[in-house]
Amino acid sequence: MIITSPADYRDAAKHRLPRFLFDYIDGGAVTEKTMHENMTSLSSVSLRQQVLCGAGAPELNTTILDSEWAMPVALGPVGATGMYARRGEVQAARAASAMNIPYTLSTVSVCPIEEVAGHADGQLWSQLYVLRDRGYMQNALERAWTAGMKTLVFTVDMPVPGSRYRDNHSGMSGPHATLRQYLQAVLHPRWALDVGIAGRPLSFGNIETYTGHKMSMDDYMGFISKNFDPSIAWNDLEWIRDGWKGKLIIKGILVPEDAKNAVRLGADGIIVSNHGGRQLDGAIPTARALPAIADAVGDDITVLADSGIRSGVDVVRMLALGAKGVLLGRAYIYALAAAGKKGVEHLLRLYAEDMKVTMTLIGASSPADISSRNLEYLEKEFSRHSSS
Repeated sequence: MIITSPADYRDAAKHRLPRFLFDYIDGGAVTEKTMHENMTSLSSVSLRQQVLCGAGAPELNTTILDSEWAMPVALGPVGATGMYARRGEVQAARAASAMNIPYTLSTVSVCPIEEVAGHADGQLWSQLYVLRDRGYMQNALERAWTAGMKTLVFTVDMPVPGSRYRDNHSGMSGPHATLRQYLQAVLHPRWALDVGIAGRPLSFGNIETYTGHKMSMDDYMGFISKNFDPSIAWNDLEWIRDGWKGKLIIKGILVPEDAKNAVRLGADGIIVSNHGGRQLDGAIPTARALPAIADAVGDDITVLADSGIRSGVDVVRMLALGAKGVLLGRAYIYALAAAGKKGVEHLLRLYAEDMKVTMTLIGASSPADISSRNLEYLEKEFSRHSSS
Protein backbone atom coordinates (compact mmCIF):
# COMPACT_ATOMS: atom_id res chain seq x y z
CA MET A 1 0.00 0.00 0.00
CA ILE A 2 1.03 3.62 -0.52
CA ILE A 3 2.05 5.37 2.69
CA THR A 4 1.25 9.07 2.68
CA SER A 5 0.42 9.74 6.35
CA PRO A 6 1.37 8.36 9.78
CA ALA A 7 -2.05 6.69 10.05
CA ASP A 8 -1.30 4.59 6.97
CA TYR A 9 1.39 2.73 8.88
CA ARG A 10 -1.17 1.34 11.32
CA ASP A 11 -3.14 -0.18 8.44
CA ALA A 12 0.04 -1.58 6.90
CA ALA A 13 1.11 -3.11 10.23
CA LYS A 14 -2.30 -4.70 10.72
CA HIS A 15 -2.03 -6.35 7.32
CA ARG A 16 1.49 -7.67 7.90
CA LEU A 17 1.42 -8.86 11.52
CA PRO A 18 -0.13 -11.95 13.10
CA ARG A 19 -3.15 -10.89 15.11
CA PHE A 20 -1.61 -11.59 18.53
CA LEU A 21 1.22 -9.14 17.82
CA PHE A 22 -0.92 -6.44 16.25
CA ASP A 23 -3.45 -6.53 19.06
CA TYR A 24 -0.70 -6.49 21.67
CA ILE A 25 0.69 -3.18 20.41
CA ASP A 26 -2.66 -1.75 19.29
CA GLY A 27 -4.64 -2.54 22.43
CA GLY A 28 -5.10 -1.04 25.87
CA ALA A 29 -6.43 -1.93 29.29
CA VAL A 30 -9.96 -3.26 29.91
CA THR A 31 -12.41 -1.20 27.75
CA GLU A 32 -9.55 0.86 26.24
CA LYS A 33 -11.29 4.07 27.28
CA THR A 34 -8.11 5.84 28.40
CA MET A 35 -6.24 4.66 25.32
CA HIS A 36 -8.80 6.28 23.03
CA GLU A 37 -9.15 9.40 25.20
CA ASN A 38 -5.41 9.97 24.92
CA MET A 39 -5.97 10.70 21.24
CA THR A 40 -9.34 12.46 21.43
CA SER A 41 -8.28 14.76 24.29
CA LEU A 42 -5.13 15.74 22.46
CA SER A 43 -6.96 16.34 19.19
CA SER A 44 -9.45 18.59 21.01
CA VAL A 45 -6.67 21.08 21.80
CA SER A 46 -7.04 23.99 19.38
CA LEU A 47 -4.00 25.95 18.26
CA ARG A 48 -4.03 29.68 17.61
CA GLN A 49 -3.32 30.42 13.95
CA GLN A 50 -1.53 33.74 13.49
CA VAL A 51 -0.47 35.41 10.25
CA LEU A 52 2.27 37.86 9.20
CA CYS A 53 4.35 37.06 12.27
CA GLY A 54 7.70 37.32 10.50
CA ALA A 55 8.90 34.15 12.22
CA GLY A 56 10.57 32.74 9.10
CA ALA A 57 11.05 29.08 8.27
CA PRO A 58 10.92 27.06 11.52
CA GLU A 59 13.82 24.98 12.80
CA LEU A 60 13.10 21.80 14.77
CA ASN A 61 16.43 21.25 16.48
CA THR A 62 16.37 21.69 20.25
CA THR A 63 18.41 21.04 23.39
CA ILE A 64 16.82 18.68 25.93
CA LEU A 65 18.58 17.25 28.97
CA ASP A 66 21.83 18.86 27.80
CA SER A 67 21.71 16.98 24.49
CA GLU A 68 21.03 18.21 20.97
CA TRP A 69 18.01 16.62 19.27
CA ALA A 70 17.13 17.20 15.63
CA MET A 71 13.50 17.50 16.69
CA PRO A 72 11.70 17.33 20.07
CA VAL A 73 10.77 13.69 19.54
CA ALA A 74 12.32 10.49 20.92
CA LEU A 75 11.47 6.83 20.45
CA GLY A 76 10.08 5.44 23.69
CA PRO A 77 10.53 1.97 25.21
CA VAL A 78 8.31 -0.75 23.77
CA GLY A 79 8.52 -4.33 24.97
CA ALA A 80 9.14 -7.11 22.45
CA THR A 81 10.00 -4.67 19.65
CA GLY A 82 12.07 -7.41 18.03
CA MET A 83 8.88 -9.35 17.35
CA TYR A 84 7.64 -6.62 15.00
CA ALA A 85 10.60 -6.53 12.62
CA ARG A 86 13.78 -8.55 12.17
CA ARG A 87 15.98 -7.59 15.15
CA GLY A 88 13.54 -4.75 15.62
CA GLU A 89 15.29 -2.92 18.45
CA VAL A 90 18.44 -2.62 16.34
CA GLN A 91 16.50 -1.30 13.35
CA ALA A 92 14.61 1.23 15.48
CA ALA A 93 17.79 2.40 17.21
CA ARG A 94 19.55 2.84 13.86
CA ALA A 95 16.59 4.84 12.54
CA ALA A 96 16.72 7.12 15.58
CA SER A 97 20.48 7.52 15.14
CA ALA A 98 20.02 8.46 11.49
CA MET A 99 17.45 11.09 12.48
CA ASN A 100 19.55 12.32 15.45
CA ILE A 101 16.98 11.67 18.16
CA PRO A 102 17.15 9.37 21.22
CA TYR A 103 16.09 5.75 21.21
CA THR A 104 14.97 4.03 24.44
CA LEU A 105 15.60 0.29 24.82
CA SER A 106 12.96 -1.59 26.79
CA THR A 107 13.76 -3.79 29.77
CA VAL A 108 11.87 -6.57 27.98
CA SER A 109 13.50 -6.23 24.58
CA VAL A 110 14.23 -9.09 22.21
CA CYS A 111 17.68 -7.73 21.39
CA PRO A 112 19.99 -7.37 24.41
CA ILE A 113 21.65 -4.12 25.42
CA GLU A 114 25.00 -5.14 23.96
CA GLU A 115 23.59 -5.98 20.52
CA VAL A 116 21.71 -2.70 20.20
CA ALA A 117 24.65 -0.62 21.40
CA GLY A 118 26.95 -2.43 18.99
CA HIS A 119 24.82 -1.51 15.95
CA ALA A 120 23.70 2.05 16.71
CA ASP A 121 25.86 5.06 17.45
CA GLY A 122 23.25 7.66 18.40
CA GLN A 123 21.69 8.68 21.70
CA LEU A 124 20.72 5.41 23.36
CA TRP A 125 18.65 5.45 26.53
CA SER A 126 17.97 2.45 28.73
CA GLN A 127 14.59 1.76 30.31
CA LEU A 128 14.17 -0.12 33.57
CA TYR A 129 11.08 -1.33 35.41
CA VAL A 130 10.73 -1.68 39.15
CA LEU A 131 11.25 -5.42 39.67
CA ARG A 132 11.32 -7.74 42.65
CA ASP A 133 14.69 -9.05 41.53
CA ARG A 134 17.00 -6.21 42.56
CA GLY A 135 19.94 -8.24 41.30
CA TYR A 136 18.54 -8.07 37.79
CA MET A 137 18.00 -4.33 38.13
CA GLN A 138 21.59 -3.76 39.26
CA ASN A 139 22.90 -5.98 36.47
CA ALA A 140 20.85 -4.08 33.89
CA LEU A 141 22.13 -0.73 35.14
CA GLU A 142 25.73 -1.86 34.99
CA ARG A 143 25.37 -3.34 31.51
CA ALA A 144 23.63 -0.23 30.18
CA TRP A 145 26.34 2.07 31.53
CA THR A 146 29.12 -0.13 30.13
CA ALA A 147 27.37 -0.10 26.73
CA GLY A 148 27.35 3.71 26.68
CA MET A 149 23.74 4.32 27.67
CA LYS A 150 23.99 7.35 29.97
CA THR A 151 20.28 8.16 30.35
CA LEU A 152 18.00 5.91 32.39
CA VAL A 153 14.22 5.92 31.90
CA PHE A 154 12.85 4.45 35.12
CA THR A 155 9.24 3.36 34.59
CA VAL A 156 7.17 3.50 37.77
CA ASP A 157 3.57 3.08 36.58
CA MET A 158 3.61 -0.70 36.31
CA PRO A 159 3.59 -2.16 39.85
CA VAL A 160 1.25 -4.75 38.33
CA PRO A 161 0.41 -5.32 34.66
CA GLY A 162 -2.84 -3.77 33.45
CA SER A 163 -5.78 -6.00 32.53
CA ARG A 164 -5.57 -6.29 28.76
CA TYR A 165 -8.49 -8.33 27.56
CA ARG A 166 -7.45 -8.13 23.93
CA ASP A 167 -4.38 -10.27 24.66
CA ASN A 168 -6.54 -13.17 25.83
CA HIS A 169 -8.76 -12.89 22.77
CA SER A 170 -5.88 -12.64 20.31
CA GLY A 171 -3.66 -15.45 21.58
CA MET A 172 -0.89 -13.36 23.11
CA SER A 173 -1.90 -14.98 26.40
CA GLY A 174 -4.67 -17.25 27.63
CA PRO A 175 -5.59 -20.84 26.71
CA HIS A 176 -3.55 -22.51 23.94
CA ALA A 177 -1.59 -19.30 23.35
CA THR A 178 1.44 -20.99 21.78
CA LEU A 179 -0.65 -23.00 19.32
CA ARG A 180 -2.72 -19.96 18.36
CA GLN A 181 0.40 -17.88 17.80
CA TYR A 182 1.87 -20.58 15.56
CA LEU A 183 -1.29 -20.85 13.46
CA GLN A 184 -1.46 -17.07 13.04
CA ALA A 185 2.19 -16.94 11.99
CA VAL A 186 1.55 -19.55 9.29
CA LEU A 187 -1.18 -17.29 7.87
CA HIS A 188 1.31 -14.38 7.68
CA PRO A 189 4.20 -15.92 5.73
CA ARG A 190 6.05 -12.65 5.07
CA TRP A 191 6.29 -11.98 8.79
CA ALA A 192 7.06 -15.64 9.53
CA LEU A 193 10.01 -15.71 7.14
CA ASP A 194 11.40 -12.26 7.86
CA VAL A 195 10.95 -12.16 11.62
CA GLY A 196 9.92 -15.59 12.84
CA ILE A 197 12.79 -17.37 11.07
CA ALA A 198 15.39 -14.82 9.89
CA GLY A 199 14.90 -12.72 13.02
CA ARG A 200 15.91 -15.42 15.47
CA PRO A 201 16.64 -15.73 18.32
CA LEU A 202 13.17 -14.55 19.34
CA SER A 203 13.86 -14.59 23.04
CA PHE A 204 14.11 -11.76 25.54
CA GLY A 205 17.77 -10.90 25.41
CA ASN A 206 18.13 -8.55 28.35
CA ILE A 207 16.52 -10.94 30.81
CA GLU A 208 18.04 -14.05 29.24
CA THR A 209 21.57 -12.62 29.49
CA TYR A 210 21.03 -12.27 33.23
CA THR A 211 19.20 -15.53 33.96
CA GLY A 212 21.09 -17.74 31.53
CA HIS A 213 17.80 -19.37 30.49
CA LYS A 214 16.08 -19.08 27.13
CA MET A 215 12.81 -17.17 27.36
CA SER A 216 9.83 -17.91 25.11
CA MET A 217 6.81 -15.63 24.69
CA ASP A 218 5.04 -17.61 27.43
CA ASP A 219 8.04 -17.13 29.71
CA TYR A 220 7.94 -13.40 28.95
CA MET A 221 4.31 -13.07 29.96
CA GLY A 222 5.01 -15.07 33.12
CA PHE A 223 8.02 -12.91 33.97
CA ILE A 224 5.89 -9.79 33.68
CA SER A 225 3.17 -11.13 35.94
CA LYS A 226 5.52 -12.46 38.62
CA ASN A 227 8.34 -9.94 38.81
CA PHE A 228 6.78 -6.50 39.05
CA ASP A 229 6.80 -5.06 42.55
CA PRO A 230 3.60 -3.45 43.91
CA SER A 231 5.30 -2.56 47.21
CA ILE A 232 7.67 0.02 45.74
CA ALA A 233 7.64 3.53 47.26
CA TRP A 234 9.50 6.77 46.55
CA ASN A 235 12.14 6.10 49.20
CA ASP A 236 12.92 2.80 47.48
CA LEU A 237 14.16 4.76 44.45
CA GLU A 238 16.95 6.50 46.34
CA TRP A 239 19.44 3.71 45.60
CA ILE A 240 18.74 4.20 41.89
CA ARG A 241 19.48 7.93 42.07
CA ASP A 242 22.51 7.41 44.30
CA GLY A 243 23.97 4.68 42.10
CA TRP A 244 23.19 5.99 38.62
CA LYS A 245 25.74 8.58 37.46
CA GLY A 246 23.87 9.65 34.33
CA LYS A 247 20.58 11.37 33.60
CA LEU A 248 17.56 9.92 35.39
CA ILE A 249 14.05 10.24 33.95
CA ILE A 250 10.99 9.01 35.86
CA LYS A 251 8.30 7.71 33.49
CA GLY A 252 4.63 7.36 34.41
CA ILE A 253 3.76 10.63 36.17
CA LEU A 254 0.12 11.81 36.07
CA VAL A 255 -0.33 14.08 39.11
CA PRO A 256 1.59 17.16 40.32
CA GLU A 257 2.38 15.56 43.70
CA ASP A 258 4.32 12.75 42.00
CA ALA A 259 6.11 15.25 39.77
CA LYS A 260 7.26 17.15 42.88
CA ASN A 261 8.43 13.88 44.43
CA ALA A 262 10.55 13.26 41.33
CA VAL A 263 12.11 16.70 41.81
CA ARG A 264 12.88 15.90 45.45
CA LEU A 265 14.40 12.58 44.41
CA GLY A 266 16.84 14.47 42.20
CA ALA A 267 15.56 13.19 38.85
CA ASP A 268 16.59 15.16 35.79
CA GLY A 269 13.32 14.64 33.95
CA ILE A 270 9.85 13.13 34.07
CA ILE A 271 7.61 11.66 31.41
CA VAL A 272 3.95 12.51 31.85
CA SER A 273 2.38 9.25 30.75
CA ASN A 274 -0.43 6.77 31.39
CA HIS A 275 1.48 4.01 29.61
CA GLY A 276 -0.50 4.56 26.43
CA GLY A 277 -3.73 3.58 28.20
CA ARG A 278 -2.34 0.11 28.87
CA GLN A 279 -2.42 0.26 32.68
CA LEU A 280 -5.31 1.98 34.50
CA ASP A 281 -8.39 2.18 32.30
CA GLY A 282 -10.04 5.38 33.46
CA ALA A 283 -6.79 7.23 34.16
CA ILE A 284 -6.61 10.84 33.06
CA PRO A 285 -5.44 11.31 29.45
CA THR A 286 -1.88 12.59 29.26
CA ALA A 287 -2.82 15.82 27.50
CA ARG A 288 -5.19 16.73 30.32
CA ALA A 289 -2.67 15.87 33.04
CA LEU A 290 0.24 17.71 31.45
CA PRO A 291 -0.56 21.42 32.03
CA ALA A 292 -1.01 21.16 35.80
CA ILE A 293 2.17 19.11 36.13
CA ALA A 294 4.20 21.53 34.01
CA ASP A 295 2.91 24.43 36.09
CA ALA A 296 3.70 22.64 39.35
CA VAL A 297 7.37 21.94 38.60
CA GLY A 298 8.21 24.88 36.36
CA ASP A 299 11.89 24.76 35.38
CA ASP A 300 12.88 22.50 38.29
CA ILE A 301 12.83 19.43 36.05
CA THR A 302 12.55 18.63 32.34
CA VAL A 303 9.00 17.64 31.44
CA LEU A 304 8.45 15.17 28.59
CA ALA A 305 5.20 13.45 27.58
CA ASP A 306 3.86 10.46 25.68
CA SER A 307 0.56 8.67 24.91
CA GLY A 308 -1.81 9.48 22.05
CA ILE A 309 0.67 11.31 19.79
CA ARG A 310 -0.14 10.42 16.20
CA SER A 311 1.16 13.37 14.14
CA GLY A 312 3.51 16.31 14.12
CA VAL A 313 0.52 18.49 14.99
CA ASP A 314 0.10 16.45 18.17
CA VAL A 315 3.76 17.06 19.01
CA VAL A 316 3.17 20.81 18.77
CA ARG A 317 0.05 20.47 20.93
CA MET A 318 2.04 18.68 23.64
CA LEU A 319 4.72 21.38 23.56
CA ALA A 320 2.05 24.07 23.89
CA LEU A 321 0.60 22.21 26.88
CA GLY A 322 3.94 22.32 28.67
CA ALA A 323 6.22 19.50 27.46
CA LYS A 324 9.77 20.12 26.24
CA GLY A 325 9.66 17.00 24.09
CA VAL A 326 7.66 13.83 23.46
CA LEU A 327 8.21 10.10 23.13
CA LEU A 328 6.54 7.92 20.52
CA GLY A 329 5.41 4.35 21.15
CA ARG A 330 2.73 2.69 19.03
CA ALA A 331 3.23 5.13 16.17
CA TYR A 332 6.79 4.07 15.43
CA ILE A 333 6.12 0.38 16.06
CA TYR A 334 3.46 0.44 13.31
CA ALA A 335 6.04 1.94 10.95
CA LEU A 336 8.72 -0.53 12.04
CA ALA A 337 6.39 -3.49 11.47
CA ALA A 338 5.40 -2.20 8.04
CA ALA A 339 8.80 -1.18 6.65
CA GLY A 340 11.58 -1.60 9.20
CA LYS A 341 14.23 1.08 9.68
CA LYS A 342 13.19 2.94 6.53
CA GLY A 343 9.60 3.03 7.73
CA VAL A 344 10.58 4.61 11.05
CA GLU A 345 12.74 7.21 9.30
CA HIS A 346 9.90 8.03 6.90
CA LEU A 347 7.44 8.33 9.78
CA LEU A 348 9.75 10.77 11.56
CA ARG A 349 10.10 12.84 8.38
CA LEU A 350 6.29 12.99 8.14
CA TYR A 351 6.16 14.20 11.75
CA ALA A 352 8.85 16.78 11.02
CA GLU A 353 7.00 18.15 8.00
CA ASP A 354 3.75 18.32 9.99
CA MET A 355 5.57 20.20 12.72
CA LYS A 356 7.10 22.70 10.34
CA VAL A 357 3.78 23.49 8.66
CA THR A 358 2.02 23.78 12.02
CA MET A 359 4.73 25.99 13.51
CA THR A 360 4.66 28.27 10.49
CA LEU A 361 0.91 28.71 10.83
CA ILE A 362 1.10 29.52 14.55
CA GLY A 363 4.09 31.81 14.20
CA ALA A 364 6.68 29.72 16.07
CA SER A 365 10.24 29.62 14.72
CA SER A 366 11.54 26.89 17.04
CA PRO A 367 10.28 24.40 19.63
CA ALA A 368 11.36 26.83 22.35
CA ASP A 369 8.90 29.39 20.92
CA ILE A 370 5.91 27.09 21.47
CA SER A 371 3.95 27.72 24.67
CA SER A 372 0.44 28.20 26.01
CA ARG A 373 0.19 31.46 24.06
CA ASN A 374 -0.18 29.25 20.96
CA LEU A 375 -3.36 27.70 22.34
CA GLU A 376 -6.63 29.12 21.11
CA TYR A 377 -8.48 27.78 24.13
CA LEU A 378 -8.56 24.85 26.45
CA GLU A 379 -11.74 23.06 27.37
CA LYS A 380 -12.79 23.05 31.03
CA GLU A 381 -11.03 19.82 31.86
CA PHE A 382 -7.63 21.30 30.99
CA SER A 383 -6.21 23.20 33.95
CA ARG A 384 -4.05 25.72 32.13
CA HIS A 385 -5.70 28.64 30.33
CA SER A 386 -4.25 30.24 27.22
CA SER A 387 -3.13 33.84 27.21
CA SER A 388 -3.82 36.34 24.46
